[in-house]
Amino acid sequence: MMNKKTALVTGACINTGVAIVEKFAAEGWNVIFTGRSPEKVKVAEEGYRVKFPEVQIHGFAIDSLLDERTVDEKSVDELFETLDRMGVFVDTLVLNAADQGLGMKIFESPLTDLMKVINTNVVWNFCLCEHAAARMKEQGGGNIVFLNSNTAYRAIPDRVAYVTSKGGQLGLMRALALDLGKYNIRVNAVLPGMIRTERWVTNPDFYKTVPSRYTPIGDVADGADVADAVYYFAAHARNTTGAELVVDGGNTIQLYPIIPQ
Repeated sequence: MMNKKTALVTGACINTGVAIVEKFAAEGWNVIFTGRSPEKVKVAEEGYRVKFPEVQIHGFAIDSLLDERTVDEKSVDELFETLDRMGVFVDTLVLNAADQGLGMKIFESPLTDLMKVINTNVVWNFCLCEHAAARMKEQGGGNIVFLNSNTAYRAIPDRVAYVTSKGGQLGLMRALALDLGKYNIRVNAVLPGMIRTERWVTNPDFYKTVPSRYTPIGDVADGADVADAVYYFAAHARNTTGAELVVDGGNTIQLYPIIPQ
């Protein structure tokens, strides 16, 4: 895999992660991807290889936490040690996997619900960055791209842990961009809004009326739109680091959505 650039994409068995893998593979990159379920990783890997026979694609089953309080650092060590043995250098790390922290009630949910989301979306991602950046430093540079969210700036109900994690993740992105710039490692973030995912298909009544679907341009993002933004940072933004690219149809710029009567 040394003759092509390689991207490592986390959480890439469904939805936006699939679109990101397919974007890099279509552009001729080799791809490493992760997922939580060994069975789903195996199925996804087989599908990717059939669709993109010209590149090498390898999937790894890895989870973020041992429990709500404990990041599984050992699994990250083992992942990168395996890649080292394979002779794989990760040019671009794409941090797509996330705990959505759905339905968190401030007076009902236990503290460990908050800890679980923060540990996955911030601490585990830092662990991956640390391991990837150590190798990028030795190789003369690289890229890290966070899949963040416009909810880092605009809160939504019953998602306090997720919103908090995305705000913290942007702080992490900026701090890493500053500390790693001297090693020619660029760190940026893509901030999607609503994305037309599997949940959109399985819950049409909710998504038919949810306010965030009413964007200034009248549409929400597909996974491919987000993947294009990620690829821009990886392949084209040579002099850009510590930056945020919002992909939300303009939702962030409006005070409130204009909902047709």
